[in-house]
Amino acid sequence: MPFHRAIPDTKQRGKPGSGPGSGFRDYVQAEKMMQIALVLPSAVVIGWLGGAWLGDRLHQHWMTIAGILFGCVSGLFYLIQQAVAIEKNSLKEDTTQNGAGKGNSDDQP
Repeated sequence: MPFHRAIPDTKQRGKPGSGPGSGFRDYVQAEKMMQIALVLPSAVVIGWLGGAWLGDRLHQHWMTIAGILFGCVSGLFYLIQQAVAIEKNSLKEDTTQNGAGKGNSDDQP
């Protein structure tokens, strides 16, 4: 039975944040996740307040609903944009850490 070498794992094992500078990176990642959770309700409230103010000034009460809808759409747009950016950065870090895309001619027969 032939013996095959195991593929080495290039990720560091141990505590999260054990690498140089990774503690700060973890805080930045956590801040981005918290920002995603807070943006949508904040956008809706700001749209509601802006629509209510504009509706009172122009005596058009439908503008409150338009402000809420504008806040929802803008919050969702920002939320999706940030989620795609985080996923792209995560995939980029995984490929650089795993060495994906680098040919290894040593194992070829």
